[in-house]
Amino acid sequence: MLNLLQSNFALESLEKFLSSMGFAAFFSEMGWGNLVMILIAFFLLYLAIKKEYEPMLMMTIAFGMLLTNLPGAGLFHEELFAGGHVHWGEFAHGAGLLDYLYLGVKLGIYPCLIFVGVGAMTDFGPLIANPKSFLLGAAAQVGIFATFLAAYAMGFTPEQAGSIGIIGGADGPTAIFLTARLAPELLGPIAVAAYSYMALVPVIQPPIMRALTTKKERQIKMSTLRQVSKKERILFPIVIASIISLILPDAAPLIGCLMLGNLMKESGVVDRLSKTVQNELMNIVVIFLGLTVGATATANAFLNPSTIKIMVMGVVAFGVASACGVLFAKLMNCFLKEGNKINPLIGSAGVSAVPMAARVSQKVGQEENPSNFLLMHAMGPNVAGVVGSAVAAGLLLSFLG
Repeated sequence: MLNLLQSNFALESLEKFLSSMGFAAFFSEMGWGNLVMILIAFFLLYLAIKKEYEPMLMMTIAFGMLLTNLPGAGLFHEELFAGGHVHWGEFAHGAGLLDYLYLGVKLGIYPCLIFVGVGAMTDFGPLIANPKSFLLGAAAQVGIFATFLAAYAMGFTPEQAGSIGIIGGADGPTAIFLTARLAPELLGPIAVAAYSYMALVPVIQPPIMRALTTKKERQIKMSTLRQVSKKERILFPIVIASIISLILPDAAPLIGCLMLGNLMKESGVVDRLSKTVQNELMNIVVIFLGLTVGATATANAFLNPSTIKIMVMGVVAFGVASACGVLFAKLMNCFLKEGNKINPLIGSAGVSAVPMAARVSQKVGQEENPSNFLLMHAMGPNVAGVVGSAVAAGLLLSFLG
């Protein structure tokens, strides 16, 4: 009798163990979705490790996607953030690790902290030396608003359309910041699209640049930029943060953090803080941000027709932004004297992918004229694009938030 009871207990325990295994969930009605998402996570890990496509964030996003789609792991619960709100009362009933870490995204903490680090690593000297670069950075943001209108016409809500449009800025933290506020249900697809297209800058931009310019325009040589004084470098972040925040308060979190980081660098009196935000703080936040953004890419949120539309609209947004920068540079040349003309190739650097977009301008320019050095000239619109994308996000928040 005892042996029989022990045998039944062993069988029940084994059955309970087998039913609790994550493998069993793959055979449920929605289990196939988890399996597909795990395979997508494997593919993104391949791109991050083998192809080195934005590996710092792509790897963590892909691994967060893997963790959230492992059946039974219970690391992330969509219902805690249903309807775009944080349901604080539900946290007491068993929130997972990634639920707590995701609060940094939902509350807008991680993107702002990354902007402090970005500011500390950014040299605004080329922009200060050539203020016309601001216009090129602004022109590239047209892609954001053009895509916003197109996405809205395709049936997305205004909030979702604004989040899709911001992909055109080629600024991952800004895209995450805006989407977490306006359309958190699209956070996973939009983050993957934004960082994928940032990594593909050297592939996407050159054909657009060559198609919109002549050989003669690509050979234009620009004069050396003037030297920027330390006083100008210190005043710039203070003035920009104050003016933009007063005009557009919704942009203050991103612009304020960006300019704080830059002031730390340029002032020269807080080297320890500057190095910390560039290295330790930046690295820690990137890990948390990537994991939690990847965690939102669940099968329910990712495997639907909207995701395909977002990926397509994202590349359109990025292409239009690049094209608008080039075309506006050509327009500016109509009003400039012969010796002061701008090489239109630097207009494509008006997107916020620093410094990749500037390097692409340099590479394409040197293919036409090996003695042409456009990198520092392209850095002007490139860093202007960082400011411009933050301003665009602030505008969208003002109207849609």
